[in-house]
Amino acid sequence: MIPTCFVRLLSIIIMICLSVAAAAWAAQAANPEYEPKVGPGKDVGWLPTEQAVVELMLDMAKVTPEDYVIDLGSGDGRTVITAAKRGAHALGVEYNPDLVAFSKRNAAREGVSDKVEFIQADLFEIDFSSATVVTLFLRNDLNLKLRPRILDMKPGVRVVSNSFNMEEWTPDQTESVEEERCANLCCTAYFWIVPAKVEGTWKLAQGELKFLQSFQMLSGTLSSGGKTVPVIGRLQGDEISFTVGADRYTGRVAGNAMEGQVSSGGSTAKWIATRRQ
Repeated sequence: MIPTCFVRLLSIIIMICLSVAAAAWAAQAANPEYEPKVGPGKDVGWLPTEQAVVELMLDMAKVTPEDYVIDLGSGDGRTVITAAKRGAHALGVEYNPDLVAFSKRNAAREGVSDKVEFIQADLFEIDFSSATVVTLFLRNDLNLKLRPRILDMKPGVRVVSNSFNMEEWTPDQTESVEEERCANLCCTAYFWIVPAKVEGTWKLAQGELKFLQSFQMLSGTLSSGGKTVPVIGRLQGDEISFTVGADRYTGRVAGNAMEGQVSSGGSTAKWIATRRQ
């Protein structure tokens, strides 16, 4: 379902000639008088993210000066610039060279040029694997096209999308800005944490642990002494938690090993598991 804010954008785009080739965008000379307007782009029409939504997205991702934020489809650069004002280093990836130049001028005016970079590039060709936070304002189908690459990122990377989700990858958090602070109606942000990959069979002191994984959600079994007990769990980045009967396991995943504590009957003990190859 298309968010209401994009219905207005689509009606504008219909009235604009959509036959402009992608190559024409790349060939444009940056215009110092350029002022961005709502309209078509290479993959998605441009509509600025409301500043209140930018702040919400960065709040949800808990952006700090330790972060490297990459905004895929950075438009006028406001998300990148706002992240830099919070002390983070940030990169904006934008296909329209005029928007790239406009963003650089805005960054200089805001005094954050030393913390930001804007590049003219295709967001589907750029390597964004070094990001600790990825921000998006695209479309559902474009999010889905990026999703496999996002899921291959380091566990714990935070991802925030304005208005568009990742289909069956359920958000870890969903928040909205009140309408009076969000005029264009694209007021909802979706947040995910890239989960570790744990599907498969693990050797645990208590027996053989088998996980099935659907994004951050886990199910499976623990087999021990001829008995098989269901397992239900969840991942938050490299943090794992799961229950086996009345026992609750918490810990961290590090590649082919994980360890933590198990709580059972009021007592706790250490557990370690290794992945069977």
